[in-house]
Amino acid sequence: MNTQISLTEALSQSGLESIDYVILFTYLIMLVSLGVFLSFNRETKNTTDYFLAGNTLTWWAVGASLICANISAEQFIGMAGTAYADGIAIAAYEIMAAIALILVGKFFIPIMMEQRIFTMPQFLRKRYSNGVGLAFSILWLFLYIFINLTTVAWLGALAIEQILGFQGMAFQLFGITISARIAIIFALFAIAGLYSVHGGMTSVAWTDVMQVTFIVGGGLATAYYALIAVGGDDGGLSAGLEKLSNFAIDREYAKDAHFHLIIQQSRDIGAFNNVPGIAAIVGGLWLTNLAYWGFNQYITQKGLAAYSTHEAQKGFLFAGLLKCIIPFIVLIPGLCAFYITQYGDPNLQDAVKVSDEAYPWFIKNFIPTGIKGLSFVALAAAVISSLGSMLNSTATIFTIDIYRKYINPEADDKKLVSIGRGSAIFALFIALIAAAPLLGELDQAFQYIQEYSGFLYPGIIIVFGLGLLWKRASGTAAIWITILTIPLGIIFKLFFPQVAFQFRAGYVFMILLILFIVISINSRKAEPSQSMNKLGRQLLKRWGYILSGIAIASIIAAAIVTFGNLLLPPEATPENNVIAYLHDIGFQAFYFFGFLTGACAIATLSNAYSPAQDPKALPINLTLFSTTRGYTYGSIGICVIALILYVLLW
Repeated sequence: MNTQISLTEALSQSGLESIDYVILFTYLIMLVSLGVFLSFNRETKNTTDYFLAGNTLTWWAVGASLICANISAEQFIGMAGTAYADGIAIAAYEIMAAIALILVGKFFIPIMMEQRIFTMPQFLRKRYSNGVGLAFSILWLFLYIFINLTTVAWLGALAIEQILGFQGMAFQLFGITISARIAIIFALFAIAGLYSVHGGMTSVAWTDVMQVTFIVGGGLATAYYALIAVGGDDGGLSAGLEKLSNFAIDREYAKDAHFHLIIQQSRDIGAFNNVPGIAAIVGGLWLTNLAYWGFNQYITQKGLAAYSTHEAQKGFLFAGLLKCIIPFIVLIPGLCAFYITQYGDPNLQDAVKVSDEAYPWFIKNFIPTGIKGLSFVALAAAVISSLGSMLNSTATIFTIDIYRKYINPEADDKKLVSIGRGSAIFALFIALIAAAPLLGELDQAFQYIQEYSGFLYPGIIIVFGLGLLWKRASGTAAIWITILTIPLGIIFKLFFPQVAFQFRAGYVFMILLILFIVISINSRKAEPSQSMNKLGRQLLKRWGYILSGIAIASIIAAAIVTFGNLLLPPEATPENNVIAYLHDIGFQAFYFFGFLTGACAIATLSNAYSPAQDPKALPINLTLFSTTRGYTYGSIGICVIALILYVLLW
């Protein structure tokens, strides 16, 4: 610890002016007041009220809450830091998430809402067995407390610490010396807990409607002034855009990966390992996005709280449209920081010591007074809203899946709500203690989240996805996948450390998928299948053949590139040979895409042809997947936006 000073002295030395503090404190007062009002104005009568907001959420509340739960310090700090270090390819997480939201809204949410569940482990208990549900309950609690809560709070505190000029400082509180970062984490936890612990999902979701305005508005304002900073005193916004555009297309910087959505490993192997080329479109990132948006409790809980399936679907579509804006909000400041430090002012080349410091450093030094306060609010809103969502979902899983199921099955609703509140406070306490030991030495915390979440996602997508969509998926297979998911990921990391974690997740997925299908098909518990009408069977067959064709074509194409690369002459390079170029951008990711679509094809054809099903299989009801014309048009619009971005920034 470098210095011990008073809070007043520290604030007086920060780069914020009075108007910035007024903006910040006005936001905090509005947030806490609204949250407390919602907590006490609406009586919490039962668990549905507390954990699912009484199933009253509208589409705009669902969509806003989805974005607020997702957009946090991970994006503002982590993704901006990765953009500073590696470039815009990290935007794939946001662009592909928009498309994943379409699929989740159309295929997964309708089934979950029909099952009337509170939690994702609860679905696993109904579909497979108590053991599978308990295993995932424990896994998610560890993930939320030791990965999500700690990382969001740590990154948010890192940014606030730097913006306020608190680095290395400590404060005296009741005679105890506390580091600035831990004090900030405590404050963030306290604010998020103040309204979310008592009010539950109602407070979380409706305050998110307010917070998303600050996140998007403040983020866009920050990006706008970041471009002006690049343009210089005389150039302004147009000059900033021109400089970045020239940088992107200038031959002198052609091999710089910062302005390419698809990274070549021969040009930047470090960046490729974080965002491995075309795998960001067709590879392991699909496993991440589908598992995160489809089966992650603090995401899906927002959809489950809607008052109807169509309302939930519209909320997911709205979130997808907002997702198309997020890359511009979180990446532009990081890119501008990179440009200014590396190609702008030569005196600033060493100004950013750690990548994750790029966003707060840029705000502190280049964003004007007033807008700086708004940028601060956008960051604070992102952090606090995510913490609130994670707290509510952590409490939901512990209360519904562990306490009510195994500790006190006779507990009434009042007792369960009390347990939910208590478990949320306990989770905050554990995360506060664990944050520094887990994250103190990281350079890019966003990659920490993605990599270690990736140990779970291959198994999650198989167990949940096929459990929802395939009538032959068996409980025995689910148990084996649950047991093997993390160990297999660890084995790959230990023996193949040079493999990018998205590829590692893909290989684990392929192995687990084969195992799951083989065990399920050979299950002795299968019973005669329920009958299906002729039209439904024909529809399943048609889509099964289409998906089969896509899967086979993808695997063959990946194999041609893989083996073709082994036979290339020494003079072949990515610049003069198609096979070499495709291998250079990670075309082998099409193996994963082939297996993913192949799994869908097997499920679809098996549902149409197989005379057997698992005893706990869900009824096949194709009418659940029908959507409105507006949903179709909105989905097409999102896909067109994604296509345009990749064509322009390939």
